[in-house]
Amino acid sequence: MMKVFAAAVEEGKAGENGKPSVGPVYRNLLSKNEFPPPDPDISTAWDLFSVSVKKYPDNRMLGWREFVNGKYGGYVWKTYKQVNEEVLRIGSALRASGAEPGCRIGVYGANCPEWTVAMEACAAHSLVCVPLYDTLGPNAVNFIIDHAEVDFVFVQDKKVKELLNPSCNAAGRLKAVICFTSLANEVKDRAAELGMKAYSWQEFLVMGEENQTEIVPPQPFNICTIMYTSGTSGDPKGVVLTHEIVASFVRGMDLFMGQFEDKMTVDDVYLSFLPLAHILDRVIEEYFFSKGASVGYYHGDLNALRDDLMELKPTFLAGVPRVFEKIHEGIVKALDELNPIRRRVFDFLYKYKLGWMNLGYKQKNSSPLADLLAFRKVKAKLGGRLRLIVSGGAPLSSEVEEFLRVTCCAFVLQGYGLTECCGPATLGFPDEMCMMGAVGAPAVYTEVRLEEVPDMGYNPLGEPPCGEICVKGKTLFAGYYKNPQLTTESIQDGWFHTGDIGQILPNGVIKVIDRKKNLIKLSQGEYIALEHLENVFGITPIVDDIWVYGDSFKPTLVAVVVLHEENTMKWASSNGYKGSFPEICCLEQLRQHVLLELKSTGERNKLRGFEYIKGVILESKPFDIEKDLVTATLKKKRNKLLKYYQAEIDGLYQKSGAKRGH
Repeated sequence: MMKVFAAAVEEGKAGENGKPSVGPVYRNLLSKNEFPPPDPDISTAWDLFSVSVKKYPDNRMLGWREFVNGKYGGYVWKTYKQVNEEVLRIGSALRASGAEPGCRIGVYGANCPEWTVAMEACAAHSLVCVPLYDTLGPNAVNFIIDHAEVDFVFVQDKKVKELLNPSCNAAGRLKAVICFTSLANEVKDRAAELGMKAYSWQEFLVMGEENQTEIVPPQPFNICTIMYTSGTSGDPKGVVLTHEIVASFVRGMDLFMGQFEDKMTVDDVYLSFLPLAHILDRVIEEYFFSKGASVGYYHGDLNALRDDLMELKPTFLAGVPRVFEKIHEGIVKALDELNPIRRRVFDFLYKYKLGWMNLGYKQKNSSPLADLLAFRKVKAKLGGRLRLIVSGGAPLSSEVEEFLRVTCCAFVLQGYGLTECCGPATLGFPDEMCMMGAVGAPAVYTEVRLEEVPDMGYNPLGEPPCGEICVKGKTLFAGYYKNPQLTTESIQDGWFHTGDIGQILPNGVIKVIDRKKNLIKLSQGEYIALEHLENVFGITPIVDDIWVYGDSFKPTLVAVVVLHEENTMKWASSNGYKGSFPEICCLEQLRQHVLLELKSTGERNKLRGFEYIKGVILESKPFDIEKDLVTATLKKKRNKLLKYYQAEIDGLYQKSGAKRGH
């Protein structure tokens, strides 16, 4: 008997009169008959926090590492009660400065307790929180302040200069800037020149203390936040999320998590490093606050995340595939340094435990012996208390996912979602090996269906059913801010068209196979899913990042490979080449070596002949945001990359003449 994870609540329909076919409508099993009722006490994001302040006043809420004597110490904490006192003061200071309910308040900087306090202060007074972030490109902050008509900005000290920079002309409309920490005198002077007030955090707290104002709690239909999302082309789009949407998401997550034997408790600790300006970290934190649990912020350096893991010992970690690839790389590197016998033992235990997991045994029962002998050490490297790992934002390669599932001694899930559906629209289930490489079943308040994409040959009524993923439900955004045209284009008959291509497996589990825009057809008529190939090839040890390019006039694929410095230098020294990393990257021998490495990765992953890379350009510097080659979430801007590397790509194709793929 096959275990099923989603309920089909409506039949699919074949397309007629030029309308595309649509597949069946799927829901979470908990919503099979109807969506579960909301929580009567919680209808806004403010309720999520204020109810917990009453229930769990002395629980640890926000943690951070203090910088003492030139280095970061252990975590220091504020309780729910302490955070609430600060929230009320900051809210009063905003009102005393002239902020009225409905006003837009910008928050600009890395995750930290002040960020969250500012966000909760907005909720308390029905103000709209607008995260600003510069990784959308140099002009984005200016664009958002202007477009959202932001009146006040909370800002991290190192971002103040960018905000008050002459090129950020929208800053002229601001009434005040409030710094997360202290304030340099030159900043005060610059702000005065621009005709706005500038406060340190402390000054603003005092102002709130002296001008206490009653809170104005929001209504469910009020706007909670306008989150600008990058899109791989054009200006950022402002996604409008109301209080009701955020509260529904948290309620749905609570019902979903409540059905598993491993319950979430007040003692759970989340390590927050994904930007609070993005939806995933934001909704996870809202969920944790609603449970009276703790959130600890990383100290600002992603390369030193290991330190934060060891200090905080989190029970929950959410990240994007890049983070987990780095963790995987670190563990594999440690394995390579083991003596051959211990390495063989590790490989044996890995296969042994994986075998039992594939037979349906729970991760923690499949081989306590293997956990004790080998995997306990991997767990210890991640702090030792990790229970749940969630990956989102882009597909996680199955190689990395399987490795984490076997070695981390924690549940590993993938989810899929967008800012437009207030975070995860689908989520995996713990301990289900059939979810490998898939993104799980629809969330509790979400409906999912596939729609035909005729020009790509995707049919939701075909075998297997594939098509554009469309989402509907109680966590869907209210529209794009001041952009009714884009809203109407993307939401048709209540269904939001994600632009992602998905497949629904017979057990109701959803797999994301591509972006509508990333599918290309090679000249021999074969479709290529570029993002999928980048995931496969990205695992190659000498590759740090890879952009695969093909066009419909050529039969073969080429790629730009950002080399992994350490592994490249290792290759150079073992082959007798000397020079700096950029010099080594110019060697023809290295190019041949990289092509061979990519070929063996392709063979290991059983790629089809035309999916192999036939020419490479080697790059020593990462694709960066400054050059506008990637978005904030490191998604590749393919058109910009093509422009940047066009000449070299033309050269590659000329060199290979019109060689046909095999």
